[in-house]
Amino acid sequence: MAPMTAPDLRTALADLLAFYAGAGIDVALGDAPRDRFAEAAREAERRSPLPPPDLPAAARPGPDGPHRFPTAPPPRRTAPVDEPAAAPAPLPPEAAVMAARQAAREAASLDELRAILERFDGCALKTTASRLVFADGAPDARLMLVGEAPGAEEDRQGKPFVGRAGQLLDRMLAAIGLDRTKVYIANIVPWRPPGNRTPTPQESAICLPFITRQIELVDPDVLVFLGGFAASSLTGTRDGILKTRGRWLTYRAGDRDIRAMATLHPAYLLRQPLQKRLAWRDVLAVKRALAERETLQ
Repeated sequence: MAPMTAPDLRTALADLLAFYAGAGIDVALGDAPRDRFAEAAREAERRSPLPPPDLPAAARPGPDGPHRFPTAPPPRRTAPVDEPAAAPAPLPPEAAVMAARQAAREAASLDELRAILERFDGCALKTTASRLVFADGAPDARLMLVGEAPGAEEDRQGKPFVGRAGQLLDRMLAAIGLDRTKVYIANIVPWRPPGNRTPTPQESAICLPFITRQIELVDPDVLVFLGGFAASSLTGTRDGILKTRGRWLTYRAGDRDIRAMATLHPAYLLRQPLQKRLAWRDVLAVKRALAERETLQ
């Protein structure tokens, strides 16, 4: 096998780094392996109370002296040092869901809801994500779109749908005369799961009260679920996205019914470009629904 050239090696290293980043690996612990057990043994040996070599024979353990060391003077009393408080134990899943429901109900505005989420510690995803990805767009938008969870780029920027899938979503909105300044975009889960994995049912249940309250506060005319995860989380449907998409649903937000539709997630469309024709039909249906609503008003 011929040796790799410098450009080929750079390309291979770039591909490997991209793979690590997509898998959620963003910290390098070291270039060489370390034997932690040997290091611990050496540290224990260093700390062992061996007598110094210049002790008199009477103070040495063994046949020439007593089997003890000279008594050290008592340590001077010092002021107690405050130890850092231990991190609170994570809430059990049921308790975390109840805490989320209570916290979400207290939010009277989107700003208050965001502040509550910043303080909320009931979801373990918060400890692995870089930042909260709350929302993007206009808080008074007539169209609200809800996705699954942030990806790597969203986690870096703190905004939903800003990676490749977000760029496709922007083009879909532009095709019907909309952009991010005229819609509101959020996710079921506001923290990135490690490695971009699908959120667990437990994580979804904990975050669900916050997105439902977010929908109530935005109060859009039309709601779009981007992908099967968002549709099943908010409607409880067991059908797959290909069976659910394109059909008008009714979503109950507080004391109001909102027209809702599920469509294919932009990330899915990047993997299956032929399915864009289905998403295009859904986007046109949303455009007609917004126009009808405007006519009624």
